[in-house]
Amino acid sequence: MQHTWLEPLLEMLGRRRGDTGHAAHPDGLAPGTGHAANMPPVFTGIEVPEAVPGSIPGAAPTILSGATPSARATSLTVPDSAHHAHSAHATDASVREMVARHEALHMLLVRMVDHVLVRDLYGEEITAGIESLLVDGLWAALPGLSGQPPSGHHLLPLESGEFLVFWPEPATRPQRLADAAFTMKLRLQHHLKDSVLRWTGREVHIGVGCATYRRRPGAEPRREFFQAVREARTMARKELDLSDLRLARDFKAVLQDNAIRTLYQPIVRFPTGRIMAWEALSRGPVDTPFHSPMMLFDIAEELGMLFALERICRERAIACAGTLAPDQKLFLNIHPRTLTDPGFTPGSTLEAVRAMGLAPENIVFEITERHSIRDFGVFYKTLSHYRGQGFKVAIDDAGTGYSGLATIAELKPDFIKIDMSLIRNINRDPVRRALMETLVSFAEKIGSRVIAEGIETREEAATLMAIGAHYGQGYYLGRPDHPKQETHVDIGELRPTAQLPSVGSLACSMPVGELAEPAHTVPPTTLAGEVRRLFETSDPLTSIAVTDERGKPLGLIMDYHLNRQLSAQYGVALYFKRPVSAVMDAGPLVLEQTTPVEDAARLAMSRSRLQAYDDIMITRAGVLAGIVSVQRLLHKLAQVQVELAKGINPLTGLPGNVALEKELETRLAGGQPFSLLYADLDNFKSYNDTYGFKNGDRIILLLAKVLSWAVQRHGAKGDYVAHIGGDDFVCITSPRHAERVCRAATRCFGRLVRGCYCAEDIARGWITARGRDGMERRFPFVSVSLAVLDCHERSNLHEIGERAAHVKHLAKAIPGNAYVLECGVCQMRTQH
Repeated sequence: MQHTWLEPLLEMLGRRRGDTGHAAHPDGLAPGTGHAANMPPVFTGIEVPEAVPGSIPGAAPTILSGATPSARATSLTVPDSAHHAHSAHATDASVREMVARHEALHMLLVRMVDHVLVRDLYGEEITAGIESLLVDGLWAALPGLSGQPPSGHHLLPLESGEFLVFWPEPATRPQRLADAAFTMKLRLQHHLKDSVLRWTGREVHIGVGCATYRRRPGAEPRREFFQAVREARTMARKELDLSDLRLARDFKAVLQDNAIRTLYQPIVRFPTGRIMAWEALSRGPVDTPFHSPMMLFDIAEELGMLFALERICRERAIACAGTLAPDQKLFLNIHPRTLTDPGFTPGSTLEAVRAMGLAPENIVFEITERHSIRDFGVFYKTLSHYRGQGFKVAIDDAGTGYSGLATIAELKPDFIKIDMSLIRNINRDPVRRALMETLVSFAEKIGSRVIAEGIETREEAATLMAIGAHYGQGYYLGRPDHPKQETHVDIGELRPTAQLPSVGSLACSMPVGELAEPAHTVPPTTLAGEVRRLFETSDPLTSIAVTDERGKPLGLIMDYHLNRQLSAQYGVALYFKRPVSAVMDAGPLVLEQTTPVEDAARLAMSRSRLQAYDDIMITRAGVLAGIVSVQRLLHKLAQVQVELAKGINPLTGLPGNVALEKELETRLAGGQPFSLLYADLDNFKSYNDTYGFKNGDRIILLLAKVLSWAVQRHGAKGDYVAHIGGDDFVCITSPRHAERVCRAATRCFGRLVRGCYCAEDIARGWITARGRDGMERRFPFVSVSLAVLDCHERSNLHEIGERAAHVKHLAKAIPGNAYVLECGVCQMRTQH
């Protein structure tokens, strides 16, 4: 075999080019080669920089200059012997040219610790996927660390899971090479963490070494270059000496100077748009690596100074928070290991909270789920102790970290923060929507509340509110800032596009505001004794609302709760002459007047046992509009149950199957001919998957309204409209009116249904969704198909059903809004 310039490097790595037992790099990193064909879907289609050649047994390592991502991506094929030799010579020439042209080269050697163990446990496909992400992270991080443009870097795969990257020494460098190596280690581990944790259930550890090749007079360049590689490799296999890093000294200076900035991001209550809480977010000094929270906290953890950093962040967050409304809270991020640190005492936090005029009930410890809880028993005991003092608990990044629903159920947090990865494009993803609905239901059953993180669009916010998420957080609702920016999100902006009027009596879908009664209000400075006298002299007053000067609700006082507090030992002495704000419920159920009655009942019944029968405060644009008692709410729901028993459809208020059968039997027995119109929606599933079930219900309500109007306008007295379930309706009219009713219904529905889409979809004239076969395609707007049957006394229900199904099939074969007469086709389309 012909000897090349790189042969000693291969020998140093413990293999020769002809050694087929140890590949230069695992197969399968590029689509279409090696293991790629057998990769699970999560790995297929990953573009891999060309700098990571497929390790074909017997292939020489290939050196690649940095280029644009598209230029670096390649598909690998097994070379023949001639190409193999050419590749080896090209590699030798590249290295020789680099060493000859530059006086000095900086190099980083990156290795995946426990690479062999990961490969043995999880297989080649998983290992290849991890290496693919590793190389992606390398290319992304290099320019900022080296001071070189992307084209100035060269990458060489060494052993499996090990890569060498080198570049010419710049005239000025952004930071010392050892600091660059440490920063690269942190960035790569952060880049890999979520994906590797999801694939393997464990974290990946990266070793990084660094060295500099310098040309020395009289020394052999090749030997000096290989010696630098050995130094970098040795360093990568040991722990970095953090004491020698300038980053470590700079970080300690940040802590000594308390150079931490705190920003506050609002957490918004969905039913009202009011700010429920603020999350304190810490940042290091601007124009330093520590400005990134990822770098700030990762460096602190590596240096063993996480507790000291969190203490400073906590103290500054509390000190700079300013005033909070009585019902507002402050979320403080806390590492789970901090809670079990001996230095973390409830007394110090409690003292800092009270010094700023806050109460423990205003503070929420936000524990990230991305970190493992090593001693769960101690952690749970400590957490219970803090809860006993009044502090609240939130679980952050739910669904992305170590613990799942079982751990959340064990901790029983007051708040569950859903990671933004589950929120992104939830308005267009039925799977994410269904998962979010399940999480909301789960949270309510264990007494928690859901906060959706990372909301960036109006559509995401509207979908989450329709699902029933309790709170939201994200750039759309408010960006992190200092000082806090008091904002009120207009609920009208969060309402879904399709806001349709009700049809008839819409049973329990009616707005809760229609049940509201006038509220008796007092300012927060009113003494508790005066409120007690109001209850005694104003019969039958059972609740009093506490509002500010603008009429915005601050709290609620129920007669029986006030009696319980005043009747306790020393209750009168403690509370009688104190402001009512000291005894009121600062977190009552507050709903916007447009909230459906069934949602109001569900939220009311999900409260704690002591609050289950407290009145509900109703607002209009955030201002108190009235009070609804649970008794009044339950009475309305009882009426709904009676209507349901009569066969009324609970969504549209129209007669259902039982009533329709009786009507048909009566008409058939009467002997008079009549026409039956069977209405069904087209493309409804794609709309439902894209816009959600609540908006799907509004489409059904629109069709109910249109059919009711068309029959009333163009039919005869005694004509009948029924909702037999789902998106299926039946109308009964006289034969001479049937076609006029169909023509009016198709025209009107085709015109109004456009209002159920967002502006972007209206401009396009179609939406993208998955069909029943799971394939994504374009779907036209929802349309209605009408099948018209002539019925007489010799017909029966079974025959009518079979005929209706046949004619409906013909109608649905016609694109757009159309109707088909059983005696012949007469169609009509509405232009979208």
